[in-house]
Amino acid sequence: MLHLNVEIKARCRQHDEIRTFLQGRGAQFAGTDFQTDTYFRVPQGRLKLREGTMENALIYYQRPNEAGPGKSDVWLYDTNASGAALRPLLEAALGVLAQVKKQREIYFLHNVKFHLDTVENLGTFVEIEAQDQQGLLGEQELYEQCRLYMELLGIETQDLIEVSYSDMIIQ
Repeated sequence: MLHLNVEIKARCRQHDEIRTFLQGRGAQFAGTDFQTDTYFRVPQGRLKLREGTMENALIYYQRPNEAGPGKSDVWLYDTNASGAALRPLLEAALGVLAQVKKQREIYFLHNVKFHLDTVENLGTFVEIEAQDQQGLLGEQELYEQCRLYMELLGIETQDLIEVSYSDMIIQ
């Protein structure tokens, strides 16, 4: 299923302040997920198998590498359980590009998903994903939401990351 997202990723040392902001706005805390994302070699875009304590999915997405709010076309296949059985098949067929291990706190404010990530060997980050899963909001509204939360959370341009965690691990 294709989802339209507009999202940012930024270095962040203020998880406590962001957590307090989100709680003060009535954000729904979905929980803390411990995830391993295995990225596979593909000719275009990114394909990853997410194995988590909460979220498990095969995810393919196309997004240009750019700092600031950016559109992502995301296809999700919910594996409904651990991807342990699927991983060896994908490894054999495609080869592994990188593996990213992280602790992720997940919050929701309406259609906007917030991640407070602690990524092994990389540090701490925040992600904001304005999502239009029903096709009702449109791309412009998602950009506006993303920019608004960047401003409210005090995310500076120099903190924005234009690449995926897998790219950072490879570098």
